[in-house]
Amino acid sequence: MKTSSESEGLQRIRVGAVTYLNARPLLVALQELDPQLEIVVDYPSRLAEELAAGRLDVAMIPSIEYARNPGYSIVSDACIACDGRVRSVKIYGRVPVEDISTLALDEGSRTSVALAKILLKERFGVTPIFQPLPLDATLKKTLADAVLVIGDRGMTPVPGAFEFVWDLGEEWSQWTGLPFVFSLWVTRPGVDLRGAERTLAAARDAGLTRLVEIARREAPTIGIPTDDCLSYLRDHLVYRFGERQKRGLERFYELAGRNGLAPANVKLNYYQGDVQRNT
Repeated sequence: MKTSSESEGLQRIRVGAVTYLNARPLLVALQELDPQLEIVVDYPSRLAEELAAGRLDVAMIPSIEYARNPGYSIVSDACIACDGRVRSVKIYGRVPVEDISTLALDEGSRTSVALAKILLKERFGVTPIFQPLPLDATLKKTLADAVLVIGDRGMTPVPGAFEFVWDLGEEWSQWTGLPFVFSLWVTRPGVDLRGAERTLAAARDAGLTRLVEIARREAPTIGIPTDDCLSYLRDHLVYRFGERQKRGLERFYELAGRNGLAPANVKLNYYQGDVQRNT
C-alpha cells in the first residue's frame, strides 16, 4: 500500500542522524513521530559529506560544516551542545601542551578538530603537525604527542600515563564563558522539508523525557555504568539552541574565521518553509 506522499509523487525526507550516544535523545522518538522519514545513521563527518552531495535533505552535521557552506540553513532549535564539561570530547597529552608537535585527530568529527586547533593556537601559540586517527583506531595506534578522541570512545577511560587530559567543552567554557555547540540540524538549499523541521524539535522534547530508558539501553554497549550514562545525557549536554548557545556559536565562528578554518563573517540563516531568514 502506498503512502499519501508516495501517491502524490513526493520523495521521503532523508534525515541524517548522528551515531553517537549524545544524539540518542534527538532520535529515540523521531521515527515514532513521523514514520515516513527516511533516517540514515552515521558519523557526523560522513553526514556532512552526504548532505553536501545532495543525498540527504537534512542532517545533524558538525557546526563547523555549517560555517563552510553559506547556502545551508539551520532547521531546528534542537542541537547538541554543552555549557561546561562535556566528557565525550577530549585531548590526551603525552607531553606538556606547550611542547606538542604532533596531534592525532579523530576522523569522526570536524567541529571538535577545529575547536582543538583554535584552543591550541589561541591559548598557547601551538600549531602542531596533524595526523589522522582512524575511526577504528585506539590511542595505542599512534605515537603523536597528543590525541583528540570524541563520541562514545571519548567516554571510556584510556589506560596510560598522560601529562594532561583536556575536556574540550570545559576548556572552551572556562576560556570564553560561553557554551559550545557541536552539531546542528541543517538543510541544504532548495529543500522543502514539508514540516519535518517541527518534528525534529518535537522528537527532542519527547526524547528528553526518556533519558533513563536511553541510559539503560545504551550503557552496556558503551561499557559504562547506567547512572554514569544518565548523568552524561542529563547533566553535561544541552539540546536546545538558545540565545547563549547562539553567542557561543558566533564566537566559535569568529575564531574559526580568524584561524583560516572557516570563512569570515559567517551569518546564521534559519529555515522557514523552503526559504531562509538571516540574523
